[in-house]
Amino acid sequence: AEDTEGVDAVMMDCKALVYLVDVTAEDTEDQLNRLHHTIARVSRMNPSAFIEVFIHKADALTDDQKLLCQRELQAKVDGELRDADMEQVVGQISYQTTSIFDRSIYDAFSQIAQKLNPERDIVGNLLDILVNNSEMEKTFLFDFVSKLYIATDSSPVHPQDFELCSDTIEVVIDVSHIYSDTKEKFDAKSGATIRLTNGLVLYMREVSEYLALVCIIRAETFDASLGLIEYNVDVFRRALETTIESRNALQR
Repeated sequence: AEDTEGVDAVMMDCKALVYLVDVTAEDTEDQLNRLHHTIARVSRMNPSAFIEVFIHKADALTDDQKLLCQRELQAKVDGELRDADMEQVVGQISYQTTSIFDRSIYDAFSQIAQKLNPERDIVGNLLDILVNNSEMEKTFLFDFVSKLYIATDSSPVHPQDFELCSDTIEVVIDVSHIYSDTKEKFDAKSGATIRLTNGLVLYMREVSEYLALVCIIRAETFDASLGLIEYNVDVFRRALETTIESRNALQR
């Protein structure tokens, strides 16, 4: 039996609700009924919560099928909510196709982490300044442990860029396990430079405890302006530290 009080307590305190729809399951109608019930319940008890619907195990679908499945599911759920006079809830729901066999699940949770980050806009502006002053292509600020990005600059996020930068974190972890003589695999000295065959450089630096900055830079820019890039990254690190300290001071 469902622990109603326990579920209610969770829904009242949660900042985001993630609901997984299994695209390979046969009981689609039952899943949608449960989704509708859950959305109605959490929106009644916690109207400010973000509602995230993951259309999961999407690796079983082609790209066209993923798009069609997401459109059909969203249209059905939105239609049912409107029929139930819950128009205001429709805009709070995000839909994403996910799989554990690629980085899509990390990307989806990264977007949730950004929504929950109170300093998202400030950090995003700092990253924009860094990108513009250093002629970078793209930047991500990663949580080193979860490998989720908690902020990025304002340019569009392409899946392949995210995968490359996430793989950079993996490489640093793997190499640290082999060569590090301490238990700490990530510290103030952590960093990496990886040159790709397509003329791009992946540049990673530790910028705060558990936070890593990963940048995509053209090789010619990196070679010509490495000193400036390192200086600008140091300026970003100090600005980030100030932002974190200010946030912590407000919470005391």
